Amino acid sequence: MKFGVTIAPRISDWRLIVDLENMGYDAAWAADSQMLYSDCYATLSLAAVNTSRIRLGTGVSVAGTRLAPVTAHSIASINQLAPGRVFIGMGTGHTAMRVMGKDPVKAKEFREYLRVLRALLHGEEVDYPLLGETNDIRFLHPKMGFVNVEQPVPIYVAADGPLALKSAGAYGDGRVCSHNQTKARLLQSLETMKEGAKAVGRELPKDFHTAALGYACVLQPGEKINSDRVIDEIGPMAIASLHYWWEAYMKDGDTSTVAHRCRNLWDEYLAFTEKMDVPAAKRYQQVHLGHCAFVPPEERRFVTEELIRSTGGLVGTPEEIIIALREREAMGLNEITLLPAMETARRNLKDFAEKVIAKY
Repeated sequence: MKFGVTIAPRISDWRLIVDLENMGYDAAWAADSQMLYSDCYATLSLAAVNTSRIRLGTGVSVAGTRLAPVTAHSIASINQLAPGRVFIGMGTGHTAMRVMGKDPVKAKEFREYLRVLRALLHGEEVDYPLLGETNDIRFLHPKMGFVNVEQPVPIYVAADGPLALKSAGAYGDGRVCSHNQTKARLLQSLETMKEGAKAVGRELPKDFHTAALGYACVLQPGEKINSDRVIDEIGPMAIASLHYWWEAYMKDGDTSTVAHRCRNLWDEYLAFTEKMDVPAAKRYQQVHLGHCAFVPPEERRFVTEELIRSTGGLVGTPEEIIIALREREAMGLNEITLLPAMETARRNLKDFAEKVIAKY
């Protein structure tokens, strides 16, 4: 099991990634959400020239906000600074698009995006459709220090639906998923990705990477799972599930994603959103305030024990967390990547490194 950290990149605190390397973490993933955080590539560039071991990448880049050649060029530039230590996570934009009131990229467009991205990151020429025309493109100066495609950047695809999973199998080197998926779902996803690989004449690599995004907090003796300290450290990631449920509900009234034990909490949260100051047409702006970075004070009451347990947080004693991690590793996960609150990240991650990773 590898241990990574996902950060809400704040460029004025890029040194956090240096600290992660010193704590012993294997990877740093920088979220890509243009209306919420600093630019992920600028932050990773600073980290690249100030670290020597830790793997660096996006968690995850968004197909809808940058052209595929631009994304390829951005991550290949960082690969020039930290050769062989760079990866790219790719997703459809469940937050980055919705925070602008837009839907995530459709599965067919996403597949085409991944096809172009993979070819460019392998130094190949590829036919690229844009604005109704298709042209052949390639990096013109691949050996002059502008980009590094001699050491291909692995692509880790955030995928859950069958079409996205098949695209991950066809063009990805790994998959990113949520941390609370069942073994049955993980195994079914793997089979779907194998189908996708076979469809393009490819065999899914044996070292195909599987990473799960989650959060963790090591409890102190006698501490409750919903103590103020725990909420301070993991509240933003826990409450992000409410944001996701809200988006699904607003799209077509779907509440199937709402955890059963959180039904009452969901009703309370929905009533809360309906009383927000912003007009309904712009409510997505207020819903996503603090997303995965901090909890607005008026929303703190929604971080309950039921929400924490339902969203699969690794909250418990060191021994309990290690048992849970062993189970997830046995299910086929290669990496767990943790996303703590921005202001308490160092304390949270140092505690986890010393009490869990050191004993794993």
